[in-house]
Parts: sequence; C-alpha cells; structure tokens
Amino acid sequence: MPDQAPQRRARGRPRLPPADSSSTTVQALDRGLTLLRNLSRKGNVALTELALGAGMPPSTAHRMLTTLQKHGFAEFNQSTQEWAIGLEAFRVGSAYLNRTNLVEAARLTMRHLTEETGETANLAIADNGDVVFLSQVETHEPIRAFFHPGTRGYMHASGIGKALLANIPRYEVEKILQVKGCPEFTPKTLVSPSALFADLEQTKSRGWSFDDEERYLGMRCVAAPIFNSFGEAIAGISVSGPTVRFPDNSIAEMGPRVRRAADEITRIMGGNI
Repeated sequence: MPDQAPQRRARGRPRLPPADSSSTTVQALDRGLTLLRNLSRKGNVALTELALGAGMPPSTAHRMLTTLQKHGFAEFNQSTQEWAIGLEAFRVGSAYLNRTNLVEAARLTMRHLTEETGETANLAIADNGDVVFLSQVETHEPIRAFFHPGTRGYMHASGIGKALLANIPRYEVEKILQVKGCPEFTPKTLVSPSALFADLEQTKSRGWSFDDEERYLGMRCVAAPIFNSFGEAIAGISVSGPTVRFPDNSIAEMGPRVRRAADEITRIMGGNI
C-alpha cells in the first residue's frame, strides 16, 4: 500500500493549541491590557493599589508598567510616586475616533465655527502641564494654523491653554509653571507669572482667551473652555489664523462667538457651564 502524502495546512493559519494549554505571550498581553484598562479608570494611582486591582504581584505590575511607559502608554510622576495613563493611549484610540465622545461631540460645532469665521477651528485638552491638540477643522484660506492630532504645546502661550489655566485653581497653575516655566517664543509671550495671572483673570471674567502672537509672530487665536458635568474645564475650542485676518476690531466679536461654540459643546456633552 503506497504511503499517504502528509496533509497540508493552509498557509497563514497556525494550528490551534489544545484548549487546556496556555501561552506565556498571550498571558502577558492579557495582563498588560488588564493593567492598562485599570490605569485608565483610576487616573493617578500608586503601584500597590494598581497591582492589587489587577490581581498580580507589585513586581510583575511594575515590569509591565515600565514597558507601557517605554511605549508612552503609561506615565510615572516621580514626586507623587503615582502612575497615570499616557498620551500614546490617545494616539492609538484616535484610530476609532467616533468612540471619543469629546471629539465626536465637538466636530459639527467646529465645522459651523469655521464656516462662520472663515478660520481654522481647534480642539485641545490639557495633559501633564501641556496643551494637546485632538482635532482640527481647517479653513480653505492659503495661510492657516495647522496642528497634527497629539501635538503638544506650552499652555501659557496658547489660546486654549490660557482658557484652561483660567479655570483651575491658582495653586495648580503655579505647580505647572514651576515645572514648565514661561519660555519666551516671541516678544509678546507672557514670560512673567504676574503678567500671565493678570491675563488669566481677564480671561476668566469675559469667558474667552486671546493669544496675541504669543506663540508665533503673525498668528492670533481666540479660545474658550468646555466644561464637564462637574463644571470642570476639560477641553477648549479655538479659532486661529494670521493677524491680518484677526484685526483688533474683530476680536471683541470673535471672543463671544467662540464662547458660544464652547458652551454648545458643553451642553451636547451634558456639561455644566
């Protein structure tokens, strides 16, 4: 009887392991994802508490967190000895943006704002003392501001950054300035804390901020904060463009318009103004 030819498997389809077997690689990935998920829910958290919640030894949790930190998915605060979710988690999650309530809720309002003003609309949040841009609706004008999603910037030299700083306690602003400072980008940058706090007071009272060529010469920006259900400023929306299209006599009109757009997004998200 002739030998039978061995059965061939389809290419690219690995043989399934027995049901009771386990893979070290899969187990490690499963644990890492569990840790990442718990980290996203808890915010700033100590290693011991995080390890306990994930059901693993602190030493194992620390190795995994260090790996996540290496890739930007986790961040470690040396002063508080606490872990937090990293910005890379946003970059990966942004591949499925319709699950991001803030971006989805703001998109239509941003489009309307761009149509009304003829300028680029931006959406950003604060992260670890920086302003981080999430989304943008560009104008069709040839000269315009452009920020890739995930771009970071200094809060003291940003319209959205100042709108957010104006709505947090002074001691928190001081802590940010101690770490980040007030570097000068243009002759108009607010480089002294006293000048910045005076500007933030004005921003808070009128409900919108004004970046008068403080980051880039020849570029202006007007921004307003977006609030959550607790009345906390969690994000900001702005319009930005060249100074020649943002003359002084238009700023007073532009500010309330941007503020109304921010309030609309706050209401869509169920926030409290």
